[in-house]
Amino acid sequence: MTTTTTEPARAKPDQTAPLLQLRGVNKSFGAVQVLHDVDLDVRQGRVTALVGDNGAGKSTLIKGIAGIHAFDSGEYTFEGQSVHVTNPKQANALGIEVVYQDLALCDNLDIVQNLYLGREALASGLLDEITMEENAAETLAGLSVRTVKSVRQKVASLSGGQRQTVAIARAVLWNSKLVILDEPTAALGVAQTEQVLRLVRRLADRGLAVILISHNMNDVLAVADDIAVLYLGRMTAQVQTKDVTHNQVVTLITGGALVQKDGHVDVEEAHEDPIDEDAPPPHGTGAQS
Repeated sequence: MTTTTTEPARAKPDQTAPLLQLRGVNKSFGAVQVLHDVDLDVRQGRVTALVGDNGAGKSTLIKGIAGIHAFDSGEYTFEGQSVHVTNPKQANALGIEVVYQDLALCDNLDIVQNLYLGREALASGLLDEITMEENAAETLAGLSVRTVKSVRQKVASLSGGQRQTVAIARAVLWNSKLVILDEPTAALGVAQTEQVLRLVRRLADRGLAVILISHNMNDVLAVADDIAVLYLGRMTAQVQTKDVTHNQVVTLITGGALVQKDGHVDVEEAHEDPIDEDAPPPHGTGAQS
């Protein structure tokens, strides 16, 4: 009698638990503290928009996640394990890829060469051009990219939207789990912006965790599932997009506070001390006689 052993089904990843979790992270450059006790949760299959005014600390936060500027203190957890990321190679090994605003593409190289730049596939000590070309084409097809005529096109011949697509494809080529996109629609036209936003949404639909940095609230509200707001180096709120309006997000960015009212999320504007018009002017600021 022959018995058949059935392999148990592989458990799906728990999308309710954060893939990336930061607790109380701090970062200073000399005497200037840029991040203050920042908490952040990023989940698989969801787009988390990281928003804030210029100087809020967004770039420093993602560079800390990517290992470029290691955090000074705080807890960094990835896939439920506490990790200490001090350089980009460690972040890449975890499955974290970053697409910076400048894209870091070489105009004189073709798409395949850009996707594998610094990570070329070898066969018998030589470049394995066939494998790299096949993988590049499969990656672009998997992202439903149809605007690129050939993976052997020089990057110099591509439009802004196509360049952004190549940079994102390079990020997901390496079995990444978390993709960080820094202002992916900056300087793009309307049609190219829509193309890139659809690609961002497809990344999340494929089960990847995505952090999207953007100043464009329309883009944020169009694709993000969650919104994390930084204000002067502090995380003032992390909410689901469906729970807030455009104006409420802008209020949070400019220093507003998140409050709970009757079981609903609400946002209060920052209050400044009232000005007493009858009070004498501060010493040294009065009118000269």
